[in-house]
Amino acid sequence: MTSDIAAILGIDGIATGAVYALVAIGTVLIFTVTRVIFIPFGDIAAFTALTLAALDAKRFPGTGALVVILACLATLIEIISLLRSGELRLLPRALLFYLVLPLAVVGVAWLTMRADPPLAVRLVLALMLITPIAPLLDRIVFRPIADGTVLLLLTVSVALHFALVGLGLLFFGPEGVRTEPLTSFSTEFAGALVSGQTMLIVIAALVFSGLLYLFFDFTLVGKSLRATAVNRTGSRLMGIRPARAGTIAYLLGSLMAGVSGILIAPVNTVFYDSGFLIGLKAFVGAIVGGMTSYPGAAIGAVGVGILESFASFESSALKDVIVFSLLIPILIWRSLASLHSEEEIEE
Repeated sequence: MTSDIAAILGIDGIATGAVYALVAIGTVLIFTVTRVIFIPFGDIAAFTALTLAALDAKRFPGTGALVVILACLATLIEIISLLRSGELRLLPRALLFYLVLPLAVVGVAWLTMRADPPLAVRLVLALMLITPIAPLLDRIVFRPIADGTVLLLLTVSVALHFALVGLGLLFFGPEGVRTEPLTSFSTEFAGALVSGQTMLIVIAALVFSGLLYLFFDFTLVGKSLRATAVNRTGSRLMGIRPARAGTIAYLLGSLMAGVSGILIAPVNTVFYDSGFLIGLKAFVGAIVGGMTSYPGAAIGAVGVGILESFASFESSALKDVIVFSLLIPILIWRSLASLHSEEEIEE
């Protein structure tokens, strides 16, 4: 391996790792607030890429139908919950958030598509269509079991991933897509050509990591969201609503997944089931940060990308084996380095 090849592999690994970093940061965001290891995060990113490709092809994406179905299910579940608790006075607000707003988003996107919008508008439409998905999934799947153990939430999250893969095949089809780059800029670094799209991915990962770190560690709202994950009962006593905190986390996470999908679509061919491997490798990076640190998750994900790049040069058939084998020493290290309280062990 020459220095030029090493430079090319390093830059490619950083670009791939930055993609994983975006997903890892979003995974940590949702986990720190809701205790849910949101496996479908990668699926939502893949759906965003497929949505943008459909919009580029002047076709209304299947995301619209998916949002409509999820909105109707979430509304039905919310109405049943309000009936059981005797809080029908909250019904108008529930209809607004779970039915009217998602359907309004789909309607605006459908009307806008008839005018053949430019690229910037299509990007906004893709984000608009994808943003309601995670909060609606939260209301349908996770909120009824919000007080369950982390293991139960993880099991349900895995099952939800497989359900979304099936829905992705139904609404988007089996064809892979790759969109046009957002910029044609390129430059040379260490003897290797670096595209502007790669630079956008790296910048986005750095920006999101820094902003979320500042938000959760230095703002009252961020600390209140983290308190929900640490102790849901205690947060209720302090006036924090866990359900609302979870909705905010899923909204931010869905938006991040949308940005991730838009950025990775021009550099990777995305299929309806591409999100699983992306999310799983990002999870390895998130484990490095202990599922609590955004900079740690970003650094770990970039490390996974670099390792995968060099591993694929040595043996493309074994690159995934090498990457996922990294989980074993990391989990052992985390288990030995972390302090476990009796409360955590009992839970």
